[in-house]
Amino acid sequence: MMGWLDRFPLVWLVVLALWLAVAPVVPEPHLIEKLRMLSQGALVRPIDIFDLLMHSVPLALLLLRLWRDAQRRRRQG
Repeated sequence: MMGWLDRFPLVWLVVLALWLAVAPVVPEPHLIEKLRMLSQGALVRPIDIFDLLMHSVPLALLLLRLWRDAQRRRRQG
């Protein structure tokens, strides 16, 4: 079911995840801003929720891919 993630080039996943994690750099990354809003209970507008998802999903996919690769190596070795 997650085979599509294994076929996605890891280097592009890293680039996408890092780029969206820090974009825009000035005045502060959206991901940091939205996580701060979430912790303060101020993340209520749909556009802010969408923005949090847009900036965090690539990081979650990267972590999932790295975990799957580690599991695969553990089974082989």
